[in-house]
Amino acid sequence: MTATNDSHLLLRAFCDELARCGVCAAVTSPGSRSTPLVAALTADGGFPVYSQIDERSAGFFALGLAKATGRPAVLACTSGTAAANYLPAVIEAYEARVPLIVCSADRPPELRGIGAGQTIDQIKLYGDNVLSFTEVGVDHLTEQSARWIRSLACRAAWTSLGQRRGPVHLNFPLREPLLPPTPLPEPTSFELGRSDRRPWTARVESFGDPLVAAEMLAPIIASAPKGVIVAGRVEGGLNGPRLTAATEAFSAASGWPILADPLSGARSSAHSIAHYDALLRAAPLALSAQPTAVLRFGDMPTSKPLRSWLEQLDAVEVLIDPEMAWQDPSQRTDLVLAAQPAAVLELLVADCELADPAWAVGWQQADAFANEAINELLGEELSEPAVARQLGAQLPADATLVVASSMPIRDVESFFPNREQPLRVLSNRGANGIDGTIASAYGVATASEGATVLLIGDVAFAHDIGSLLNARRLGAPLTIVLVDNYGGGIFDFLEVSEHQSFYEQHVLTATGLNIEGAAAAFGLHLLAPSTLEEFAAALDYSVASDGTQLIHLRTDRAANVELHRQLWNAVAVALAR
Repeated sequence: MTATNDSHLLLRAFCDELARCGVCAAVTSPGSRSTPLVAALTADGGFPVYSQIDERSAGFFALGLAKATGRPAVLACTSGTAAANYLPAVIEAYEARVPLIVCSADRPPELRGIGAGQTIDQIKLYGDNVLSFTEVGVDHLTEQSARWIRSLACRAAWTSLGQRRGPVHLNFPLREPLLPPTPLPEPTSFELGRSDRRPWTARVESFGDPLVAAEMLAPIIASAPKGVIVAGRVEGGLNGPRLTAATEAFSAASGWPILADPLSGARSSAHSIAHYDALLRAAPLALSAQPTAVLRFGDMPTSKPLRSWLEQLDAVEVLIDPEMAWQDPSQRTDLVLAAQPAAVLELLVADCELADPAWAVGWQQADAFANEAINELLGEELSEPAVARQLGAQLPADATLVVASSMPIRDVESFFPNREQPLRVLSNRGANGIDGTIASAYGVATASEGATVLLIGDVAFAHDIGSLLNARRLGAPLTIVLVDNYGGGIFDFLEVSEHQSFYEQHVLTATGLNIEGAAAAFGLHLLAPSTLEEFAAALDYSVASDGTQLIHLRTDRAANVELHRQLWNAVAVALAR
């Protein structure tokens, strides 16, 4: 065995072990120093490997893969600023608790700090935004190093899937020659992993005892006939039909309504209050609907009225937080339980009693009034709220809706209706940035069986326009619904918009992007409906089509602000009848 081959053989064992741990895919970008890594990732076909032109897009594409599958995605890049371009996606993965395994190639120590090209300090490059960092030496193949590299792969995967999911960073100093010999020698007995293809180090998920959590919750529930459930986004594969069913069963048994963020997957039953954002803007209801207990799981929803309402309640607040991510921005939580919410709710259902049926009925009637008022005011006109509402009503149950941060996610939260079957809704709401949204949507589309639809504004679209290269490179079907209001329309709702000159130059950031030209440049099929009926038809066509479909919708920012105000007022009037 030669030292030249050692690094390639160890990397082959590392990547083989990643496959055994069930990573969903790897994402690479062009570069020289990462050649040994990329060669090892692509050698055995244990998982799909996707190539991306630039690292910023690659990071968010991997984020979408991991979000869609609930399994770690691997990132591999060359040395220097390439790894630095992963930072926004790494931060989002850390804040949103999405499993990523970041593998950065690096110059060996003797080339660092002496002016060698494409060399920066990559040690702990991402700071506290990763769960762990490891400098990985792969120079010498021994029986011990072969065991160690497989154990390291397991540790990286299991750490990313730990009680608090998120990214891990491994830095690989690699010496020349970078191209592996062809063929590589057959592995010796000690290089091979477990004979039955199981991981070198196994993992059992056991985060907290649901029975203990249920026993602690039971007396709180028994003493609170007027409670509410706040269902937020649950990341990392913990969401799904089981949690939705458990939440609905608990709500039915207890009489506690579900204030269900669309990202939670729980906006799908008679017990779900879809229009809590509009309802809690109406002061009389916000003051009269005062629960004595609040049970939360997942992230805090985006809605500012909901957050403000929760802050002023004199109620016991319990958070079921299996990842101990500590989602408590108002610092009002009385009890945090580290257990799986579905398991806890299932245990509680049997002993629940419907103490105050009128409580649940009152919330449901208010939600029905709000729904009717919103439908009546929106009518058949094309508007930003109507687009969000139409997506919620029209998309098939096996579809995935990816929603950009800023105004799109707020419209989805405010206007998405209840559905008989929940729709999977994903959004990069860990750090709440708009960067990489298109790349994430392509990652989701690549890892999903049903249709994938992206709802995005024109500023976020322009910010990540380079990721449209995936339209030709990958061919994954994606429908992009582009709401184009000539700038960052969310800022029109803020006081800064009253300072017109400063606002238009420094805040609004209208791009002036030629959408028709962009569609032609990237090979997108462009549709431009001008009515809500035409949008519905375009959506039906797009989700059944291959390739990337771009539905371009022009809206007016000033009219949008006024319409939102009319909608909140209409709901308040409906509740006052």
